[in-house]
Amino acid sequence: MRHNPNLYEINTRPFLRSLSEKYGKKLTLATVPEEEWQELEHLGFDLVWLMGVWQRSPASRQQALLNGALREEYARALPGWSDEDIGGSPYAVHGYSLDPALGAPSELAKLRAKLNRRGLGLVLDFVPNHLAVDHPWVNDHPEWFIRGREKDVQARPGWFFSPGADIYLAHGRDPNFPPWTDTAQLNFFSADLRRTLIRELLRIAEVADGVRCDMAMLALNEVFESMWGSIAADSFRPEAEFWAEAIGRMKQQRHAPLFIAEVYWGMEKKMQALGFDFTYNKNLYDRMRFAAPGEIRGLLADEGELARAANFIENHDEARAVAAFGRERSLAAAVIVTTIPGLRLLHDGQLTGRRVRLPVQMVRQPDEAPDADVRRFYERLLAIVNRPVFHNGAWRLLELTRAWEGNESHRDMLAWCWIGEGQTGVVAVNYSPHPAQCRLKLLLPEAGGSQLLFLDELADTTYVRDPDEVSRQGLYIALEPYQSHIFNLTVA
Repeated sequence: MRHNPNLYEINTRPFLRSLSEKYGKKLTLATVPEEEWQELEHLGFDLVWLMGVWQRSPASRQQALLNGALREEYARALPGWSDEDIGGSPYAVHGYSLDPALGAPSELAKLRAKLNRRGLGLVLDFVPNHLAVDHPWVNDHPEWFIRGREKDVQARPGWFFSPGADIYLAHGRDPNFPPWTDTAQLNFFSADLRRTLIRELLRIAEVADGVRCDMAMLALNEVFESMWGSIAADSFRPEAEFWAEAIGRMKQQRHAPLFIAEVYWGMEKKMQALGFDFTYNKNLYDRMRFAAPGEIRGLLADEGELARAANFIENHDEARAVAAFGRERSLAAAVIVTTIPGLRLLHDGQLTGRRVRLPVQMVRQPDEAPDADVRRFYERLLAIVNRPVFHNGAWRLLELTRAWEGNESHRDMLAWCWIGEGQTGVVAVNYSPHPAQCRLKLLLPEAGGSQLLFLDELADTTYVRDPDEVSRQGLYIALEPYQSHIFNLTVA
């Protein structure tokens, strides 16, 4: 796989349902027409993340149908929805085998082989923190879950459920939110549970090239202790981190999968140290959405940290990029996340300007007319960033200075370059609603020549500049609001 890979996330159940309507027949994963995967190959993706492939929970579906707040979300996302459009949460896993709605269990391995032949890797989910309340382990191995005592249940009744007489198990939760009531909380202080989860990971690795680990920081000893330590008082306190054990074991495999962590709270570096290849860059997402360009620039100073980040402006948890950022700003943000180091995560529907975020419990998505201009922009952008320099080159954040005295609009600009593979790429983005100008200090190619040719591959326009002037004063850049240059720099 290339450095700085491109990953495409697909919400699998709605995706397959839409394709079945498109082709006029019921499709399974193994019968998706080749041209659908061929398109992703041609767009330059390296990885396909099929979100929500595992068996869904009947109990989770029932809760999803009865939850008033969720029903309001369904109505906003898909007016006229019916019960058949609800499948329950894909993160209340009932079993790590392919959901029957997507095909026979053997189809995942067949799909992986099909994708691999096209140079695409398959990424699947692993949910370490919890399982569905009706998962078989709840009855067969209640000792693998957080079990409440009478005083715990009386103190926090909303945290627990009873699968049987005199047994109360905790729901999975994030400490900042109410419990997920369709889930049961696993006990990471159980050595037997840890071994069992690692066996589940090994099974997933048999059909996947990468594993995206949901809310991965919840499995850290310090986090788990802070949430459940008083309730799990009788459990042993492991010295090793679960992820060190699990990823260490997985990396011993001949074809070790890529590990991607959904992680927040500033714990990215810790997760990387435990073996994760990439970690969610929610900080960058938040700054691109809510902060000024200068605050974004501050997150781009550490190239090493960027190189291990999964950068995105949209995924199944976040609002659609065009709706959240606005159309033009979303395209400028797309230039940023696809031209900095790290994993570049794009979401199904992002490339056509979808605006409706679908609740994860839904298995049908609304019809939305593709935005042809957005589609053309992404096609061009992906073609540009698939040049070798943007994957194998050396990346450098560029210094910006005033275009003239008193003009402070350079503060609204972001710029960097890639050098390698016999190529030089220069990226400049005006991430503001106002015109902006600046001078870029560039490291110029060593090859002799009397002219510098800056081919803006986004606009298909070439600018000719004098090397001495650029060396002395910097490259002059003027951009309209939320506009970008991606230059292929050559010497003539």
